[in-house]
Amino acid sequence: MGLKSMKKEDLELMSYSEIAALILEESKKSMKIVDIFKKICTLLEMSDAEFERKIADFFEMISTDKNFVILEKGLCDLRKRHNPEVILEDDEEDVVDSESLEEDELPEEENTEESEDDIYYDSSSDEDDVDDSDDLDDFMVVDEDETSM
Repeated sequence: MGLKSMKKEDLELMSYSEIAALILEESKKSMKIVDIFKKICTLLEMSDAEFERKIADFFEMISTDKNFVILEKGLCDLRKRHNPEVILEDDEEDVVDSESLEEDELPEEENTEESEDDIYYDSSSDEDDVDDSDDLDDFMVVDEDETSM
């Protein structure tokens, strides 16, 4: 059952993301987000003012919905049509075989004690220290009973 053959009442019961998924499914290709929402507005007989008022919310919904993927140049498509391509490269030059190296050729381990101490180093100067001792001189504690008098 295509979108054009669906009744407006049935479309109004659907969310924008459901309608957008059907639009992309029927088109069988990626589309610009603006064009998808224009088509939704046409199907739901929405005015141009409604389009302008709701396009930002639609864009946010599309970009956060896990069923869609945002592509370059403002295009959007169904995530199920896009499989992530993972490429793992193993450079033989970077791999060190410790058994083939002599003991004096092994890479030296870093001294971790020095590097751990560095994370606690305070680089602030004495000028950064603020003297707060005078801030509370004018402070006075008042009981609730005293305020009602």
